[in-house]
Order: sequence, then structure tokens, then C-alpha cells
Amino acid sequence: MLQTLYFKFTASEESVYIFTTVGMEPWGRYGTGIAELIASVLLLVGATAWLGAALAFGLMAGAIMMHLTLLGIEIKGDGGQLFIYALSVLVCAAFILVKNKREITATLQRARQK
Repeated sequence: MLQTLYFKFTASEESVYIFTTVGMEPWGRYGTGIAELIASVLLLVGATAWLGAALAFGLMAGAIMMHLTLLGIEIKGDGGQLFIYALSVLVCAAFILVKNKREITATLQRARQK
């Protein structure tokens, strides 16, 4: 996700095309970029990795749905690279969530008790 932030924040042709196509340019591009930055930082800190994974999972699920419903798998001749990146992040985020299932469950139980 960190790698794609440059393209979102510098208004690269592909990013502008994507968010224009889905009707979210420019606010969606910036908002998604900020959310991906937050998810990336959370993923890099051990104690908050599962929160970052949950946010990344949601973001990538949304990206995949946009590909499947509005954009198509291939964007401007990229051979499906952005779609594959989104799938890769989704799978990795799911792995982190499964790996941290006990911690997530314990945190949710503590939150319910308050």
C-alpha cells in the first residue's frame, strides 16, 4: 500500500482515471490515500498490526469490488497489476487477522465490558 501512495498524492494519470471512473475524484483519492497511510503505519507497529490489517482488508475489499463492478481487472493496460496488488494485500491482511484472532477477541471482550 505504501508504494501506491505516491501515485495517489501526486495525481498520477492512472489514479485520477480510477477515481474519476468511480465518481470519487479528488476527495476519494486523497481519503483513500490517507486511510492506506494509516493502515500501513498501524501494520508496521506490532501492537496495532491487527488494526492495520483490518483497515487494509476493508480498503482492499472495496478496491476489489470497484475493479469487479466499475473498473475491470485491467486499468489502462496494466495487465491487472493493480488488481493483483489489491488481492495480495487482502490475503496478507486476512492472514494477519487470523494470526491475531485471540488478541482481537480479547480486545473486543474488554471493550464490551466497559
